Amino acid sequence: MIHLGIKDFIDIVLVGTLLYNLYTVMRRSRSANLFKGVIVLVVIWVMVSYLFEMRLLGGILDRVVNVGALALVVLFQEEIRQFFSRLGSQQHAGRLMSLLRATVGRPGQSGKVNMHDEIMAIVMACVNMGRQRVGALIVVEGHQRLADEVASGEIIDAVVSQRLIENIFFKNSPLHDGALVITGKRLRAAGCILPGSHDNDIPKSLGLRHRAALGISQKSDCLAIIVSEETGSISIARSGTFKLHQTAEELESHLMKAFEQ
Repeated sequence: MIHLGIKDFIDIVLVGTLLYNLYTVMRRSRSANLFKGVIVLVVIWVMVSYLFEMRLLGGILDRVVNVGALALVVLFQEEIRQFFSRLGSQQHAGRLMSLLRATVGRPGQSGKVNMHDEIMAIVMACVNMGRQRVGALIVVEGHQRLADEVASGEIIDAVVSQRLIENIFFKNSPLHDGALVITGKRLRAAGCILPGSHDNDIPKSLGLRHRAALGISQKSDCLAIIVSEETGSISIARSGTFKLHQTAEELESHLMKAFEQ
């Protein structure tokens, strides 16, 4: 007779949560079927080796699992990287970072940076570009730094300015096709190359800017803002999800939350 205690229940919940998060990452990277196959193999191995105690078949599966563990690390290298990236972007990790910054650096009296002027500059730039059908992709960094993406563009290191943002994405500008990365109160780099998402659920009506915005939001805890060149609508991508057709007030609210986290 099997006796389950509180510790066993917690163990089951933690394993279920881990598998769910792994499956979510795999599904976004077109590896869902492969991941399901691995889970089926693991279940068969557990049943054969520990439940039914089949020595011969269990011994063979033991060797397969031991060798396959190393193969899985190589096979799912990118997915594992995204999983740990996602794990580090959860709210409890963000709160811990904020607490450490407030304790060590003391950035201001309340530990928060006043970004009202910068937020309004970003909002007004997006609204104006939307009216003029100028496409744009703006990424506001979270706790996770986008060092690789910044290195792929041109370093600007300028104060957040509405006119400067609009000039960067002007159709004749050499930097208008890439992404603009914002760190704190600084325009960090422009013309940056972002990783595209492999999610098959992205509507076909959305272009490469939307796919790139979703990709970077899956990789980090950033806020990605997209201004559509075709429709002029403003959308955001965060935590691997889209929010389309945002108003100026909604965009301002999202930016306030992004800068205050």
